[in-house]
Amino acid sequence: MLALQGAFIEHEEMLSKLGVESFEIRQKNDLLRSFDGLIIPGGESTVQGKLLKELGLLEPIRQLILEGLPTFGTCAGLLLLSKRIENDARSYLATMDITAVRNAYGRQLGSFYTEASLGTIDKIPMTFIRAPYIKEVSDSVEILATVDGKIIAARQGNQLVTAFHPELNDDFTVHRYFIDICGGE
Repeated sequence: MLALQGAFIEHEEMLSKLGVESFEIRQKNDLLRSFDGLIIPGGESTVQGKLLKELGLLEPIRQLILEGLPTFGTCAGLLLLSKRIENDARSYLATMDITAVRNAYGRQLGSFYTEASLGTIDKIPMTFIRAPYIKEVSDSVEILATVDGKIIAARQGNQLVTAFHPELNDDFTVHRYFIDICGGE
């Protein structure tokens, strides 16, 4: 669990309820531990990106992802994994071949809740908080969910992203999906 800023505790609680152990990555030495997957939580992508660089975590984490480490980014995590952010010249990990739009639904007042299908799974709860969406994907990216014609969940190989916060609901669907990407429990 990348634990620099954002909703990492909520993800840890979801994993715990599923019987999956997790630990927090806060510094470069934490990457020396053995782990099967990485969750990059929602929060402030600019703050997380700045801390990734300052703490020397950006390049090592990028390399792990490119080498196949299963990685799940929610909201800000989606932005950190995006190769391009349409309304922001910065890029961070830039490992997923998508173009995202940050704060696409407006400020905090633009937050909302809905239910929609995720892949072949019918109707899961989705909480959006100052959420991005995915504007464009390459041919190697599988679109998993859309809401109002906008892409809000996708997968590219070992990488999964959602514009919404599955950790803020009582539904384990998305976390189970990621656990499967990691090779099971």
